[in-house]
Amino acid sequence: MEIGGERLGPEGGHSRVRWKMLKVVITIFGLALRLVGLYRRGRRNALDVRMTRLDLSFADLPPAFDGFQILQLTDLHIDGLPEAMDAARKLAAGPEVDVCVLTGDYRFRVEGPHEQILPGMRALVGAIRARHGIYAILGNHDCAAIADDFGDLGIKMLINETESIEQDGHRIHLTGTDDVHYFFTEAARGALAESPPGFKIALIHSPELVEEAAEQGYQIYLTGHTHGGQVCLPGGRPVITHLGRHRRYASGLWRHGRMQGYTSTGVGVSALPVRFNNRSEVVLLTLRRAAD
Repeated sequence: MEIGGERLGPEGGHSRVRWKMLKVVITIFGLALRLVGLYRRGRRNALDVRMTRLDLSFADLPPAFDGFQILQLTDLHIDGLPEAMDAARKLAAGPEVDVCVLTGDYRFRVEGPHEQILPGMRALVGAIRARHGIYAILGNHDCAAIADDFGDLGIKMLINETESIEQDGHRIHLTGTDDVHYFFTEAARGALAESPPGFKIALIHSPELVEEAAEQGYQIYLTGHTHGGQVCLPGGRPVITHLGRHRRYASGLWRHGRMQGYTSTGVGVSALPVRFNNRSEVVLLTLRRAAD
């Protein structure tokens, strides 16, 4: 799919004409921001990376994982706005966590070289302290070759597969899929279906497989892709989400059936290095066992 330039999501192919029109609109919007003097403010907003701390409670969380901490970073787009990546790395270096998950989109462009992002990733990996390691999935901006290079950095890539984490005889399961926004195949649905029973966390770049994950009994769905809209109306309502389905899950905490999810606004930026009514974030999730 990557070599052939095919772009496929769960709802079907993507319109190249629509994408070209969107690029024109983005260019015009960028020029307008400069003309009215808002471009610098938008850039400052994009560099204001914050730590978001959340507690999620589950009655079926194994007792050994009560207090388990997950550090999530998504949509780094390292070469798009390197200063945002520097800020995120400093935040990520603060807490010692149980596991770190990276949920896709490491380079700025959707095509071309990726080697330019490797120094930034190496610095990030060196800063993170995670007892059970760092797990990652690919996003729609990422080429397949990134997986091998990240593996060389000690990152455990999950591409339509599941890894289990064990503590004191109890386990939780992490299932990561390939990107489902541009590179969807039935292998992603298959990975969700083939995971073992128990407490399960889905790592999927976009919220576009929410329904499938909930049907397979996942307790948590961690995602990004949307940047929370990046440029939002007052109150944080996204103008554009880049989602083919489940647009209501474009940002923040949500619930689908019994499954809880979080769509991070991400670290970096896409298209333009600006944010409005929206902030970049590094997410620290703490899992709690709910009282019976």
